[in-house]
Amino acid sequence: MRLPNRKFLALGLVVLLASCGGNGRVEQASTPVPTTGPAADYPIVVGEPYAVMGVNYTPVDTLNYDEVGYLGIEPEADPAITGAHHTLPLPSYVEVTSLDSGRTILVRLIRRGPMDSNSLIALSSGAARQLGVTGTTAVRVRRVNPPEVERAMLRRGEAAPERMETPQSLVTVLRRKLPETGAVPAVALTPPKPQQATPVASDPAVSTASTAPESLALPPVDAAPRPDDKPRETAAAHTATTTDGRFVVQAGAFSVEGNAKTVAAQIDGRIDRSGKLYLVRTGPYADKAAAKAALAKVVAAGYSGARIYSLQ
Repeated sequence: MRLPNRKFLALGLVVLLASCGGNGRVEQASTPVPTTGPAADYPIVVGEPYAVMGVNYTPVDTLNYDEVGYLGIEPEADPAITGAHHTLPLPSYVEVTSLDSGRTILVRLIRRGPMDSNSLIALSSGAARQLGVTGTTAVRVRRVNPPEVERAMLRRGEAAPERMETPQSLVTVLRRKLPETGAVPAVALTPPKPQQATPVASDPAVSTASTAPESLALPPVDAAPRPDDKPRETAAAHTATTTDGRFVVQAGAFSVEGNAKTVAAQIDGRIDRSGKLYLVRTGPYADKAAAKAALAKVVAAGYSGARIYSLQ
């Protein structure tokens, strides 16, 4: 009976040696770290409060983050387009705009900091080079949710395509908000929270829901007409009477005057009244080509719902 036992023992040794690598270590399967898709950006870390140069920071997952301040450049040579931020989750993606040139790039935040200053953000040398800055520069930092293809580019250390250059009129407004140090919100560059609003007119094309968004868009002149439709004018169009032009660009209609004033300041526009609503507009413009050029600037300022309206 001892002989069979020895055979089984020898067979077991052969199997064990076969499972070993050339260096005598047993290879073990491991779960690979995702390199593509949303899972490649997890786990997302928020972290604990901390202090830098006497200023306390509490990291928080802020979705609509949008602030202006100053940037620093990290001393280490790093060609990747990355950055450090005091409070946003890691990793996060932000658009960084130079308030000197209006140039805007996409940056992946992967570090806390800057730990040697209270600047709004610190950029890697590669990110600073893409933005075209070499030292302390005033910037706008806005959190975004870019498409996966751009996320993957940044994760690989590549640069994502640059964004549309910010109009100088908006850059001028943003520079007026800059603090002496630190950062402040870039006020109301995104539409305000929904509030009760009254429809502008009893036009079938205008929503008559009891709760409308704070920024109420009316049918634009560029909207495709329905068959047999007759031209119609809304009450909002009648409120902007002028002999200097035929078209205006409307960023939105607001039930709160303070919100309308904030938006008007952002786009260098004016406010027209229509019943209980405050219409924020630019213009008038003599032709549609001029109005379309103005519309592009308003949309670039963050008001994607802006439309062109005819005054006649």
